[in-house]
Amino acid sequence: MKTLGILGGMSWASTQHLYALINRGVAAQLGGLHSAQLVLHSVDFAPIAALQAAGDWAGAARVLGDAAAGLRRAGAEALVIATNTMHLVATEVEQAAGLPVLHIVDATADALRAAGVKRAGLLATRFTMEQGFYRERMWERHGIEVITPDEAGRAEVHRLIYEELCRGRFEPASRERLREDVAQLAARGAQAAILGCTELGLLLPAGSPAALPLFDSTDLQARAAVRWMLG
Repeated sequence: MKTLGILGGMSWASTQHLYALINRGVAAQLGGLHSAQLVLHSVDFAPIAALQAAGDWAGAARVLGDAAAGLRRAGAEALVIATNTMHLVATEVEQAAGLPVLHIVDATADALRAAGVKRAGLLATRFTMEQGFYRERMWERHGIEVITPDEAGRAEVHRLIYEELCRGRFEPASRERLREDVAQLAARGAQAAILGCTELGLLLPAGSPAALPLFDSTDLQARAAVRWMLG
């Protein structure tokens, strides 16, 4: 089994979920008492969130790059970034660590393509929905068009992620709001909805009743990680 490094803590709730998914995946493949061979660096999210809000992506890249270099020294052979948003600096993290990042967009795109999806709606943080890194990689590398909610919808999804989900709050009203967003994306021609924030699947899991099939990026990232570890 190859050793995987996890850059986590953004938020700790979704990192905990990803950790469990990867371990369950390894156990399902190998049986017995097997578990995943991992090294984890969990950052303090508050300074990272402040850098995000300030648009200081270079500063955030330095913090994660230093952590990633530490994971390499600890024995990691590849990395996952346990957050969609911070894939904005995935290239810088790879360069700082000298290790490949198993990119969450690629893992998600593989599942969308296998399902024949050409146009997908994206629910995520405002940074992920509005910065080009996610849409561009999905289109240029995988030929999948990504659409997002309108400005008010993007603001509300962003709010519930940072003010509720990252703080461990899972409100029924917010779950229904997400379902409304999915229905609106369906009305605009989306064939699927990407849960493109690592916390969203905790509120509205894939397989839940919704107007579109839900693709949980955290679950798909975990599956890709297990394939790499055991490949």
